[in-house]
Amino acid sequence: MTAVIKQAGEKLDIQPPELERLVLQALEAFGGVKLRRVLLLPPDHTRLNSMAGPITAIAYRLLSGWGAKTDIMPALGTHAPMGEAELRLMFGDSIPLDCFLPHDWRKDVVSRGVIPGDKLREWSDGRVDYDVNIEVNKRLFTGYDLILSIGQVVPHEVVGMANYTKNVLVGVGGAETINKSHFLGAVCNMEKALGHADTPVRRLFNYGASTFLSGLPIQYILTVMERDHAAGRMKMRGFYAGGGDESFQEACQLCRRVNITLLDEPLKKVVVWLDPDEFRSTWLGNKAIYRTRMAIADAGELIVLAPGLKEFGEDKEIDRLIRRYGYKGTPNTLDCVREYAELRNNLSAAAHLIHGSSEGRFSITYCPGHLTRTEIESVGYRYDDFEAMTARYRPDTLREGVNTVGGETLFFISNPALGLWAGCDKFKGE
Repeated sequence: MTAVIKQAGEKLDIQPPELERLVLQALEAFGGVKLRRVLLLPPDHTRLNSMAGPITAIAYRLLSGWGAKTDIMPALGTHAPMGEAELRLMFGDSIPLDCFLPHDWRKDVVSRGVIPGDKLREWSDGRVDYDVNIEVNKRLFTGYDLILSIGQVVPHEVVGMANYTKNVLVGVGGAETINKSHFLGAVCNMEKALGHADTPVRRLFNYGASTFLSGLPIQYILTVMERDHAAGRMKMRGFYAGGGDESFQEACQLCRRVNITLLDEPLKKVVVWLDPDEFRSTWLGNKAIYRTRMAIADAGELIVLAPGLKEFGEDKEIDRLIRRYGYKGTPNTLDCVREYAELRNNLSAAAHLIHGSSEGRFSITYCPGHLTRTEIESVGYRYDDFEAMTARYRPDTLREGVNTVGGETLFFISNPALGLWAGCDKFKGE
């Protein structure tokens, strides 16, 4: 299916009345008043800037007005379930709490088929050859008229560009699909995937969706967002609604133009702020590493100001594995995968450990609000005191980009989840 609804442009600023009109048009195209049962799949509160929260609220209100029974399942993936405060932060106060369904990536899934190892061998140039069991939440198969995936297209460390089929196969996916897709991305080199629409992991997701989920009424609403630092707010540059690949590909093209910052020279010092409402774990907070690594000079320094940081993994078992094995480089992690079954059986954790290491090329200093020096240093990072470092590098006064503080030059990023920063020699567009 081609794109149903599209409004996009590098200077566009889609305001609430126009957004409501676009959501209405999309829902009408997807069945309108004939819809009786609908499942919405938005991201959780770790994607606050996606505008998926307001879109979900608009969709719920319109569908309820047509008499449709609407369920909402936040696409958590491996993230912790959302509490009431997080649900209200993301989706507002108008949706009854009993409309929200939790997703358990270990217990609530069913297998729909297996992608054979020869496909993985082809996509990975021989790096892996395991089969992948495609598992998704069992509720998707309970007779919905429409399953609407909602989310933002933005550079992503595993799949290249976030959202589209990833929101289904990971967001409401099962352990094997998540584990093996993440490890595929890690062994195929994150820096070759970041910011690209066609990657080994994207091929896995698209193949899994088209082969095993084609009977489901899945449609997509995709946004492209950009932070306007002068205006001090996010602006919606693109809104795409449809069921096929065309919407996603067009969104990726716009995303590359507005969300990727290319630099002529590598950066010697980068300071990143992690909003405590979004980032409470290194599982999420390591976007500070992923999204800047191609911009940082050899022997450079990354300082992460993380007031909300209280754990390593969103999932208790993954948190334990991170604490045990640490961010100690690809060779060490691959050795541990071969030696220890517990890591071999949790390949998404192994992939995360690879992604979170600088491979010794630059230093990473975490300044956490809650974790101790011993905890931070035990996983392989440097530690510094949050209060002392925020007094030195004040996030409320630093401007986005180049700053001079106490005679030293640094590059400040207020939210690493909003884009990708890379040297011109490191990123080649499609």
